[in-house]
Amino acid sequence: MSNRKLWTSALCILHRRLYSSPRFSAGFHLNLESTSVFSCSPYHAGKSIVSGSCKGGFMANFKFSVRGFCSEPVVGSVDKCWNCGTLAMSKPFLACESCKSVQPVDPSIDYFQIFGLEKEYDVKVDNLESKYKDWQKKLHPDLVHSKSEKEREYAAEQSARVIDAYYTLSKPLSRATYMLKLEGVHVDEEKTISEPDFLAEIMEVREAVEEAEDSQALNQIQHQMQGKLESWFKSFANAFKNQEYEAAVTSIQRMTYYERVKEEILKKM
Repeated sequence: MSNRKLWTSALCILHRRLYSSPRFSAGFHLNLESTSVFSCSPYHAGKSIVSGSCKGGFMANFKFSVRGFCSEPVVGSVDKCWNCGTLAMSKPFLACESCKSVQPVDPSIDYFQIFGLEKEYDVKVDNLESKYKDWQKKLHPDLVHSKSEKEREYAAEQSARVIDAYYTLSKPLSRATYMLKLEGVHVDEEKTISEPDFLAEIMEVREAVEEAEDSQALNQIQHQMQGKLESWFKSFANAFKNQEYEAAVTSIQRMTYYERVKEEILKKM
């Protein structure tokens, strides 16, 4: 049998398998064409992903254009609109771009993705607040009061999650804890630090807060605590970047103590 016939048979078999495979949805198109180039590219929607050549001299390029997504979605993810069936072309898929319907909560979307941010410790709070307000304009339950009961429930759940995401990421301490959580690292914020020098420092500061007679003295202590916090913020950022999670946890534990002192100052003001 000639090389051309062998390739034709092989491509027909590939064509049938592609259409019958349970891993892919309908909507694939197979193009068979001659070429002199051998290439293999990863999966991209709408692009060729397989090509090859025959050693016998006949060159063939077989490719298919993907017009759909894999029909086996990641567990817990939302890949298409519940209302109109439009596929999610990007994440976060909180609201359908086509029919504007609010979508159910997708647990696979983390808080950084909700706001289109890189998973980095240095977050610009002003930018975060702006994106938060944009989402609330789309998700706030009061804005979907005329929608179906199902969509109102989705809106309430999404709105609550966006609020939690905003307050978690807007505060350095909770942001740090959440970032470690995403890496599977648990932080016990109630764990007592056993270092005598550090504990003595905290006790001394708390005594100073109790003895402070005016707001000026309290402001001075608060300024000192903020300086301590910013130093540990940097320590955490470096430790997390280098995947030194034990050091990152230590930074969070120090941050927790200083934050509590700041809370005591605010109560006394």
